[in-house]
Amino acid sequence: MRKNRERRAALVDAAIEVLAREGARGLTFRAVDAQAEVPTGTASNYFSSRDDLLTQAGGRIYERLQPDEATMALTMEGPRDQDRTIQLLKAMVGRITAYSTGYLALLELRLEATRRPELRAVLTERIRADVDMNVKYHLESGLPGDATTVKLLYLALNWLIVERLTLPEVFSAEDAEELVVRAVERLIPG
Repeated sequence: MRKNRERRAALVDAAIEVLAREGARGLTFRAVDAQAEVPTGTASNYFSSRDDLLTQAGGRIYERLQPDEATMALTMEGPRDQDRTIQLLKAMVGRITAYSTGYLALLELRLEATRRPELRAVLTERIRADVDMNVKYHLESGLPGDATTVKLLYLALNWLIVERLTLPEVFSAEDAEELVVRAVERLIPG
C-alpha cells in the first residue's frame, strides 16, 4: 500500500463526500478516484479493500468533527451555568451541521456497520470515546449537570442534527436553536 499521507487523506475525504452523496453502495474505488480527481486505480493503491476505506473514513470523520484547540479554549471562558451550557451546545450543533457531508457519511457508515464487524468496532470505539470525552469535559469544566445529563443531551442533540440534515423542513434553524434551549432548561435546573 502507498504511504503518501496527503494523498491518503485526500482519498479518505473524497470517500466521505461520496458516502454523503451516494451512500455506502455508491462507494467504490472508481467513485473515490473521480471525487478526488486522481487517475483511476489510485485509491486501490492506498487501501487494501473497500472495508479498509470504509473503516478509515469512519475514523477520519471523527477527527474532523473534533473542535480545534482555539474552540476548546473558548469553551472554558465565562460562567459555568445553564446559559453558558446553552451557548456551547448551540455552537456544537452549528459546528456539526456545518460539516454536513461528514455527518451524513457517518450515518451511512453507522448503517453499514450493522453488516461489517470491523467497521462496527471502529465506530463503537470512536463514539464511545467521544461520549466519554464529552462527559469528562463537562464534569471537569464545572458546567452544571451530571454524566446522565450529558448523555441525554448527546442523544437528543444528535437526533436534532439528523433531522436538520436529512429533513430540514421538519425543524427550521430557529426551531433547532429553541429546542437546544428547552432541552438544556429541562435537563439542567437554572
